[in-house]
Amino acid sequence: MLGANYWPRSSAMRMWERFDLGEIDADFARMAALGMDVVRFFILWEDFQPAPDTVATLAIERFMLVLDRVAANGLTAMPTLFTGHMSGCNYLPAWTLDRSTRSQRFRTITLGGESPYAAADFYTGELLEAQRFFARTIGERARDHGAILAWDLGNEFSNLRPPNSPAEGAHWSAALTSDLFTSSNLPVTGGIHGEDIAFERNIRPSSMCEPWAFATMHGYPAYSAFARSPDDPEVVPYLFEVTRSLSGKPVFFTELGTPTCPPGVTSVGGHPCLADEPAAVYARNVLPRLAERGALGAMWWCWTDYAEDLYDTPPFDLAPHERQFGIVRADGTERPVARVIADFARERRPIVEPLRAPMFDEAEHYANLPQSVDSEYHAYCEAYVTAGTRA
Repeated sequence: MLGANYWPRSSAMRMWERFDLGEIDADFARMAALGMDVVRFFILWEDFQPAPDTVATLAIERFMLVLDRVAANGLTAMPTLFTGHMSGCNYLPAWTLDRSTRSQRFRTITLGGESPYAAADFYTGELLEAQRFFARTIGERARDHGAILAWDLGNEFSNLRPPNSPAEGAHWSAALTSDLFTSSNLPVTGGIHGEDIAFERNIRPSSMCEPWAFATMHGYPAYSAFARSPDDPEVVPYLFEVTRSLSGKPVFFTELGTPTCPPGVTSVGGHPCLADEPAAVYARNVLPRLAERGALGAMWWCWTDYAEDLYDTPPFDLAPHERQFGIVRADGTERPVARVIADFARERRPIVEPLRAPMFDEAEHYANLPQSVDSEYHAYCEAYVTAGTRA
């Protein structure tokens, strides 16, 4: 399956507040025309759950309208709950903040402005119970909806706050998965990412992913210290193989991509970027590698660049590389990567049995970070430097 991660070009993370169903419908129609199967979109936590015991009726109605447009355009959806972390900021309801802890790496955005406080521990206690209430409510509302491929528990949720222990993270995952499946009769997964593999975040794929229908992973050479270059085609397959090995689950790679930049420019906002044609070559190299390894699918980050009038708002004011990550530009024209995705979609490759790949030991991997990632990646590249042909 092929798809894209989605915010509208005109509103970005204010999608639910500045709701434009016509724009959303037109974008979904273009995705389908390129041969995509699935769209991953995001339920901004603050917009949907303004208080622990309150679900915003209007937001839920808008959510259902979006699901209906997904289905009408022949797509399926992966709605991402409790967003949460997004593009270098943490968007959080005020009631989820820990007023004894200052935000550090990521800014906290709440009530339309910036807060100095970080997320409280949402893996246990009252905050977990509030999430379970929301999961049951939205699950019941969307029960058996044919547009939903799977619920996604969160977008890189360890960037909001890591759990205090792997056991707490696994409990959070199991509780929400159970509530969503029971209420909606639909599968569940969750957005783990490369930093959950490369750093000690108290995330263990073996337990975190255990209740899910399949595991997901996000990864980018631009954000991976072990990458050999900004267009290193082995970073994503390596993260896929580690996730598959440690989780014991099929894997859907739900975020891959690259910031784009003009020819001759090599970084934006301190992050490596690729010009249009090299970005298309990168996609052309990575997609077959994932297919050859038995991936369930891949989703590009992201569908569109954002309108210039958003550039002075979070996250784009301090993260200029996030402005231009899209398959299409803000003026609606397609980048070369759009043709790569469309061509690959036309092949309609079946999901294959996984390649014979190195098996990774979870206890050893996490006990020896960060050296384990460097050594594993070196061994992976030694074994699969000619990736794209089956072992």
